Amino acid sequence: MFTGIVEELGKVKEIRRGPRSAQLVLEAQKVLEDVKMGDSIAVNGVCLTVVEFAKDYFVADVMDETLRKTALARVQRGSYVNLERALRMGDRLGGHIVSGHVDEVGEIVGQKKIDIAVITAITCSSDLLKYLIPKGSIAIDGISLTVVDVTQQGFTVSLIPHTAGETTLGIKKKGDLVNLEADMLMKYVERLLSTQSEEGTKKTAKGNLTREFLLEQGY
Repeated sequence: MFTGIVEELGKVKEIRRGPRSAQLVLEAQKVLEDVKMGDSIAVNGVCLTVVEFAKDYFVADVMDETLRKTALARVQRGSYVNLERALRMGDRLGGHIVSGHVDEVGEIVGQKKIDIAVITAITCSSDLLKYLIPKGSIAIDGISLTVVDVTQQGFTVSLIPHTAGETTLGIKKKGDLVNLEADMLMKYVERLLSTQSEEGTKKTAKGNLTREFLLEQGY
């Protein structure tokens, strides 16, 4: 689990391509302070496992499904990426609960500066939109952000100078792709409600409390 509070900007040092996979060699400092083999580090919001490390870099495997379903397939040598170590029990939860399992890739379609903030518009599918509400949470490239507004095509977020300066969103531009992860709590609520609805339908059918039954009883 992660919080969506980016610890540092890493840099892609090397990409080792396989037939249907890749290894990313990522330059870093802070996230390596207490790193161990097998640790999880979120890279642009994607939970990856450390398979090799030294004092100023680490290596992570990226499997075929991750390349197909996230924007990591677009990173190049020299690209900057958001890095965050896994949440430890007792840490402050400054963002929201983020699993590092990307739901889909969105596209930045607009950027508008208003005073100190940059309002950024991002498109997403209807499958993701159902989890979004104004003032709710969304993880964009692993960054925990608050949704400003929701439209039929996507949503907007507001970037303060600190977020723009400390994450890749400060250097992203219109047309760039970003990894999106919806709030996990919203997914659990949806699952709970759909399960209750299914159980209610089954109980009604089992108890013969159907429209036909009610008509037969004169209701």
